[in-house]
Amino acid sequence: METLERITVDPNVCLGQPTIRGMRITVSFVLKLLASHLSVQEIRN
Repeated sequence: METLERITVDPNVCLGQPTIRGMRITVSFVLKLLASHLSVQEIRN
């Protein structure tokens, strides 16, 4: 699956913010976690 296919926008989910497909986790939240120096592995857990 191409990386961008994992990001979806649905006006009925998370106020229309971009989310990870099938989850209610916003892309901005994931970016904030990465900015706070968490590793990808730590975020996945």
